Amino acid sequence: MSDSSRRKFIKKGSLVAAAGATGLLAACGKEPTKDQSIKINFNNTYHWKMVTTWPPNFPVLGEGCKLLAKWVEEMSGGRLKIEVYGGGELIPSLECFDAVSHGAVEMASGSGYYWAGKIPAAQFFSSVPFGMNAQQMNAWIINGGANKLWDEIYEPFNLIPLPGGNTGVQAGGWYNKEINTIEDYKGLKMRMPGLGSKIINKAGGTAVLVAGGELFTNLERGVIDATEWIGPYHDYLMGFHRVAKHYYYPGWHEPGTVLEMIMNKDKFNELPKDLQEIVRAAIYRLNQWMLLEFEQKNSIYLQKMKDEKVDIRPFSKEVLDPLKKIAEEVVLEVVESDAQSKKIYEHYTKFRKQINNWSAISEGYYYKNVL
Repeated sequence: MSDSSRRKFIKKGSLVAAAGATGLLAACGKEPTKDQSIKINFNNTYHWKMVTTWPPNFPVLGEGCKLLAKWVEEMSGGRLKIEVYGGGELIPSLECFDAVSHGAVEMASGSGYYWAGKIPAAQFFSSVPFGMNAQQMNAWIINGGANKLWDEIYEPFNLIPLPGGNTGVQAGGWYNKEINTIEDYKGLKMRMPGLGSKIINKAGGTAVLVAGGELFTNLERGVIDATEWIGPYHDYLMGFHRVAKHYYYPGWHEPGTVLEMIMNKDKFNELPKDLQEIVRAAIYRLNQWMLLEFEQKNSIYLQKMKDEKVDIRPFSKEVLDPLKKIAEEVVLEVVESDAQSKKIYEHYTKFRKQINNWSAISEGYYYKNVL
């Protein structure tokens, strides 16, 4: 190839790449303006670290984070590489928030209720007991304007939050005693995060926050009497059916838990515009993949549990009705004590009423009268 031909080839390739980046901006809902030029320097390679609250190589959760890294590297042509560390590999699981906030690492995967001690309002972007499901939470955050409120409460910590997965409706948890009435929660020591923990405490039990990798041992040794985790797939792989007597449903405490991806704002802004949009697009892809993976895997492993005669039983109304009443009291206490929580919960409640009007005559009626 002659020098002139080589120059024409490189120029043409650069134009195609710039056009592709412009198309990516449009696909992500951002139309490029006349003042917005997209300059791509193919010589720059960026290396990011991601820490997670999940154990190393954890099914779905850890797998999804590694898929995200793979997608970003492929879409960026190798210009952005993300190294993923499971909980405890680089830092303790529950220190992810601070690590990203301070810029020690660029991003993390977790859930907002883990940081409730720092930002009480963050747990409303995780899951509200007896609240919205995964589909509704995604609609609220992505299309209903809640993402702006989320950005607002994370801004002081120099963080950008995005929905990076959802568990769907979780299971109710594993218990070594029967739960027939609300009185059975008295004296019960249970692993439970977020707003659900406050409900357990108010019902007379004691809620503790334990990292996922420690749950089996704590349940086996009687350090805790009960635990919730996610659903049949993970719960089966964790082996809870071997050390607990009863598996309850539904997961009233987490009807649609958002798994967030947080990024250090300064580090994100250092990326070229096309890489920023690639990261956003990959996170939204992960958000969908993770929920769908949970759905299909849980259906398979629920049947495995049934085949192995695991004691799977529903919570009775004698349990759910009092828990729902306590949940309303707990949420009200949080809202009345924190201005940010009040603002976000008012937005949440307004959206929920609106979307429930449709859900009741669409999916609600279908499940009740057709299936």
